[in-house]
Amino acid sequence: MADEHKDIDAVTGTATTGHDWDGIRELNTPLPRWWLWSFYACIIWAVGYWVVYPAWPLLTNSTQGITGWHARSAVVADLDALKAQRGPMVDKLNNASVAEIAKDPQLTDFARAVGRPAFADNCAPCHGAGGGGTKGYPNLNDDDWLWGGTLAAIEQTIRHGARSGDKDDHEGNMPAFGRDGILKAPQISAVADYVRSLSGLSTEPGIDLGIGKKVFADNCALCHGPDGKGNRELGAPNLTDKIWLYASDKETIMEGIRNGRGAVMPAWNGRLNESTIKALTVYVYSLGGGEK
Repeated sequence: MADEHKDIDAVTGTATTGHDWDGIRELNTPLPRWWLWSFYACIIWAVGYWVVYPAWPLLTNSTQGITGWHARSAVVADLDALKAQRGPMVDKLNNASVAEIAKDPQLTDFARAVGRPAFADNCAPCHGAGGGGTKGYPNLNDDDWLWGGTLAAIEQTIRHGARSGDKDDHEGNMPAFGRDGILKAPQISAVADYVRSLSGLSTEPGIDLGIGKKVFADNCALCHGPDGKGNRELGAPNLTDKIWLYASDKETIMEGIRNGRGAVMPAWNGRLNESTIKALTVYVYSLGGGEK
């Protein structure tokens, strides 16, 4: 009886659903056969997948499937296979010093291959994907180093960090000359101008650099040296080059003098295994700024 009351669209000859909006009627167009069969096939496939593989979560576990296959188990198996394949070379890394690794081309290539993903996972968030650094985090591609760029120095820095709390870490903070009342605002402005002049940056016309030079000699030369060349034992940067960790504009320099600097690099000793630390050392050294 329902079929007798269906409206048929005069243009298409298709029955309507009975829905009407302001005179616009909805056609009851059937779905294409190919789409319906594909939909039914997907349902059958899904049911089969539920039976074969782990699928449904339970209160304390999940359905395990008739195969018992798990993605986690497959990943663990692949990692175990990779460890077994790398085992002999990893043993060589563990038993060789970084200097010995650098002299062995095959071991150097292996160390760089291991160090690259380790750098991406642990170091890139601060130093950038390519080691180019960013404001407050050193560029590892150049030849300007706060704590030294030899293999031994890089290894020391990676192992023990800087101001990390490790007993063998690098120590040395820049005092907050303004916040702690050591220097007055005019002195901070004057020494900032003098520091900029050390690397050939322009200063305001009529500035008496002699005032800043005296403030520098009395307060800054102890760490940065009388000529501003820096001191790696303290992590005091060279102020005479054109490489700046934060920025070279006067306001940024003054902000550092006022409030001090003392960024922390974590100690990776204990967080990373021996072979990874050595691989990271070789990788960082190979980025382009390694010193002999």
